[in-house]
Amino acid sequence: MLKKIRLTLAILFFTAVTLLFLDFTGTIHAWFGWLAKIQFLPAVLALNIGIIAALIIITLIIGRVYCSVICPLGIMQDIISWINSRRGKKQQRRFSYSSAKSRMRYTILILFIAAMIAGIGSVVTLLAPYSSYGRIANNLLAPLYICGNNILAYFAERADSYAFYQTDVWIKSLSTFIVTVGSFIIIAILAWKNGRTYCNTICPVGTVLGFISKYSLLKVRIDPDKCHNCSLCSRQCKAACIDYKNHAIDYSRCVDCMDCIDSCEFDAISFGPAKKKKQKFDPYYTVEEPNNTRRSFIVTAIATATTAALKAQEKTVDGGLAIIEDKKIPNRNTHIEPPGALSLQHFAQHCTACQLCVSVCPNGVLRPSGDIERLMQPEMSYERGYCRPECNKCSQVCPTGAITPITVAEKSAIHIGHAVWIRKNCIPLTDGVECGNCARHCPVGAIKMVPSDSNDSQSVKIPVINEERCIGCGACENLCPSRPFSAIYVEGHKVHHEQ
Repeated sequence: MLKKIRLTLAILFFTAVTLLFLDFTGTIHAWFGWLAKIQFLPAVLALNIGIIAALIIITLIIGRVYCSVICPLGIMQDIISWINSRRGKKQQRRFSYSSAKSRMRYTILILFIAAMIAGIGSVVTLLAPYSSYGRIANNLLAPLYICGNNILAYFAERADSYAFYQTDVWIKSLSTFIVTVGSFIIIAILAWKNGRTYCNTICPVGTVLGFISKYSLLKVRIDPDKCHNCSLCSRQCKAACIDYKNHAIDYSRCVDCMDCIDSCEFDAISFGPAKKKKQKFDPYYTVEEPNNTRRSFIVTAIATATTAALKAQEKTVDGGLAIIEDKKIPNRNTHIEPPGALSLQHFAQHCTACQLCVSVCPNGVLRPSGDIERLMQPEMSYERGYCRPECNKCSQVCPTGAITPITVAEKSAIHIGHAVWIRKNCIPLTDGVECGNCARHCPVGAIKMVPSDSNDSQSVKIPVINEERCIGCGACENLCPSRPFSAIYVEGHKVHHEQ
């Protein structure tokens, strides 16, 4: 019964979290956005004391159930391991007990904490479990999901239906894609062969919760009087933490999957509170008197709803007559972070590169960085769209506080950068024709067109930028017809300020 409850909750949580990264309309976040904010590391970075306390209390009561129910990377490993176990009709799982790699675990944890304090974001992003799964979902699963959506949109369009709309499938960052593929291969191989090896040797969150879970109230217990030393529980344990010969369990690695309870044919394993110890035990292992009490978890029903909305398909041809050349990214002296990031330093210290904001951005503005210092952390670029003043989705979904929540009204007053005009690229001067695209589309009226020759009012007009009014939204850069480089681009601000 406990295993069925755990599996039901794990499937619901895993499905809902995955949908957060697949849903490009942002609809799902209204329902399940809280699932990103209850992840352990994002809660720590956001200083969400309530969530942190709740997760620690849960661990102190029932052990590392977070790793087997809430953490999407842990559930993904279980799925991979389960697929391998089903290859044969009667194939038993291949696991066996192994001693804990405590030195490796705590060394990685110390390095991880040091990287967080020192602001070395590339190390933090590589080891953060929730963020690792977010990148896998965003880079590997989302393209397949969007392709399926586009197929449905193709047929819906021919049936005069607007239930679906097509959207682009593209690699937002080649370096992030390569790192994601490498991470997935490593994690998948470890899960395929040895189950939860990654969780119990590399994952810093697993190490922290593992230390706490040694003191949990409810634990899996082995009754030595009933045990026949058949080793079936040990062969079913994906955490490799059951020493059946000594009737002992390493609770720092046990993730409360309850597989061992269902596998025992002699009812020698139970889940419940400990009794007073009669002798001193090794701190990693505890053998208790049998306790047949079984506690049930509260099953939370999660409803899913998704609706496609707002058509956002960029045209690639000019009236069907000429192919429009793709824009190239300008060489910015200071990169741009979204409104709500406060400053480049604040963003770098809090962002774990989970890609949730990248997934939800409807205009293709946010994409992972390829710079080694902020590898995979999102930054803004305006080749495919611009940061529309009415959109604040990234600030609403960020679970770590890297992008603080802001309202639409607040966003319109935040300066994240300023526009810079490149004279040699401007069409009125290169082609001698009127343009004014940048001025017409500036949402804050920071650009005006003035005669290029101050002595000739009839000369072609060129843009003049009021940097005090410019908020850095990128509308001018995106809509500038100059190719491949825009005649106007945005330089970021190291510290954002309000108008």
